[in-house]
Order: sequence, then C-alpha cells, then structure tokens
Amino acid sequence: MTLIYKIVPSALWRIAQSSGLFAGAPVDLADGYIHFSTAAQAEETARRHFAGQADLLLVAVAAERLGAALKWEVSRGGDLFPHLYAPLAFADVVRVAPLPLQPGGGHDFTGLLT
Repeated sequence: MTLIYKIVPSALWRIAQSSGLFAGAPVDLADGYIHFSTAAQAEETARRHFAGQADLLLVAVAAERLGAALKWEVSRGGDLFPHLYAPLAFADVVRVAPLPLQPGGGHDFTGLLT
C-alpha cells in the first residue's frame, strides 16, 4: 500500500466529517484538486505552507483506493505530486494523527510517515 498525506487544519477536517466527504482546503478548491504529498515530500510541504500553524492533522490515505481520480503531476522542483481530482471519501483514509508544532515553528513528524 502506498500512503500519501494531506496536512489539514483540524477545524476544517471536523467540518468535512459532518458532511461525509473532504472536498479540500481553500487552496485545493481554487486549484481544482486536493493537494497531497508523499512521505518524502510532506515535511517540506509543512515547512513551505504551514510553518508556525498549530492544530493541524496529518491525514494518511491509501493511494490505490483513489483510482483514476488520483493523478501524479509535476510540481515543486520537478517532483511528481499526488493530486486528487475528486472529493476524498473517509473510507479511503488509513489514519488521522495530530501534527504537533515544535518550538521554532516546525512540525514534528516523528513516527507519522510510515
């Protein structure tokens, strides 16, 4: 199983849980797809887009469950990033874990990217 990761503010995730689907964060809605990262990309994504933000969750999703709606596209630095062109069903989520904020503004990924 290939896990891909979405960093989500916990308040946004709770709202999505009440509707049954995660349609994406504002940036996802603007771009037309849900941005994900691989295990190798997640920490840099957090540094670039979530530095200093507390109360975040790291959502792990089984890429194989997403079917044809998941596209691997060139993005930052020429790397292939997973983009989901559909809402995320909670049935496809493998794990949701708090993403702790460390002193200095970075996030602690210890044990989360497995």
